[in-house]
Amino acid sequence: VQLQASGGGLVQAGDSLRLSCLASGRPVSNGNMGWFRQAPGKERDFVAAISKSGGSTYYSDSTKGRFTISRYNAEDTVYLYLQMNNLEPEDTAVYYCAANNLRYRPFLPADYWGKGTQVTVSS
Repeated sequence: VQLQASGGGLVQAGDSLRLSCLASGRPVSNGNMGWFRQAPGKERDFVAAISKSGGSTYYSDSTKGRFTISRYNAEDTVYLYLQMNNLEPEDTAVYYCAANNLRYRPFLPADYWGKGTQVTVSS
């Protein structure tokens, strides 16, 4: 099982960014998927989640309307995305993808976590 997030970077407020997560391995390929983020000195917070089929999604209040989670399912692999629009300095954090075979809402605790990718939004 492997989850690897990518696509982070340094952007300005109002810009857009798309994060990707490659989740491979049968234990995660049929799981619900989610994005979380952790800002310096803060706890890891929920961002968005998507169901196994991709037919259902939900977001945190702070990202609803600006972020869009999506996924593409392949054999034993999930390509997970987070399109982030109208970014704000408060979105600065390390972003993590996660997989959960049973739980969807609430998502935690997750079964698997990927390494994070840094997103920095300057004002």
